[in-house]
Amino acid sequence: MVLLEFSIIPLDKGESLSAYVARIIDIIDKSGVTYRLNPMGTVLEGDYNEVMNVVKDCFNELEKDCSRISLSIKIDFRKGVQSRINKKIKRIESLLGRQIKQ
Repeated sequence: MVLLEFSIIPLDKGESLSAYVARIIDIIDKSGVTYRLNPMGTVLEGDYNEVMNVVKDCFNELEKDCSRISLSIKIDFRKGVQSRINKKIKRIESLLGRQIKQ
């Protein structure tokens, strides 16, 4: 299973990018891939090809009307382990003995 964190932004559309972010989140949400949105990007969980296809779809969406795009990807692969997107947080909470902000 792969955890893939990515951030994709158009560099030629000014300061307010929420409309572009919404288009990307719509693609991610409709993909069926497990994900978690954070203020600086999004984490996807699935097999390698599945999550990379979602990133490709997001890039293709922005490419329609953006001349310059920045895309950062970080991947963590761990064989045979699923639901890591939630297990990682639960493990830290168990070590702390309390829930953390999410």
